[in-house]
Amino acid sequence: MLTACRAVRILGVPMDMGQRRRGVDMGPSALRYAGLQEHLRRLGYAVHDCGNLDVPVVEEVTERESSARYVEAVAEVCNRVYQEILACVAEDDFAIVLGGDHSISIGSIAAMARRRPTGVIWVDAHGDFNTPETSPSGNVHGMPVAALIGQGAPSLVNVGYAGAKLQPSQIVMIGVRDLDPEERVRLAESHISVFTMAEIDEHGIAEVTRRALDRLNFMDALHVSLDMDALDPEDAPGVGTPVRGGISYREAHLLMEILARSGKVRSMDIVEINPILDQRNQTAETAVALAASLLGKRIL
Repeated sequence: MLTACRAVRILGVPMDMGQRRRGVDMGPSALRYAGLQEHLRRLGYAVHDCGNLDVPVVEEVTERESSARYVEAVAEVCNRVYQEILACVAEDDFAIVLGGDHSISIGSIAAMARRRPTGVIWVDAHGDFNTPETSPSGNVHGMPVAALIGQGAPSLVNVGYAGAKLQPSQIVMIGVRDLDPEERVRLAESHISVFTMAEIDEHGIAEVTRRALDRLNFMDALHVSLDMDALDPEDAPGVGTPVRGGISYREAHLLMEILARSGKVRSMDIVEINPILDQRNQTAETAVALAASLLGKRIL
């Protein structure tokens, strides 16, 4: 088990090129406004905000003909995420990357996997396992898991360094309930561990989380990639691709609390918050509370 981190470094990546619905580029601001730094300081962490990467807006990007929209521009941002984390996050720091759409995780996970063997807990309503050939939309935020295991557009697969960053056995998905037809087939054949909402309903979030940790117990460290659309829209309305029947507020907290007790979590993404669609910053406030639970906040 790794020793506990006492410093947290935050990096904002205000990118929305990975999807068509605009607004998630304001996610980092919403999370900071919700008091992320203050919540973590109250837990005893030294918090260092590294600011935001300078990310081009869609209107500034010339899109090349491709079945993956803005793929080269997205890959360039992910390369910079990778470089920034390696340069600015010390070995014993906890890294939090604020999105932005979920494609940013290609860069953050590439950096964490470069440092040490890392398992990934992918908390999401969607599989994000499309390639440009299987995606109905061409949106890159539906492709990062495929890219991380070495499948899909070469510019995404080779973010940071050439080739796959993870093996399928290093990934566990939790909360999945909305898959594209070809993506469903690919995911079923991938050997990635997938816990759908049906399994959460049947077994409970505590049992599912323990099973997820058991499947990643051979890993030195864990990265939690939290897409806020994993939660039910009643609890997280401010997301671009809401899907009914998701993880409840309390289930999400228990998930984070059990992951925290493992002592292995070293980094996380918080992605897909769209303040334009939110209600009084509810989704960002929920995300901040979940991050605090992952970093050790308890009821008693």
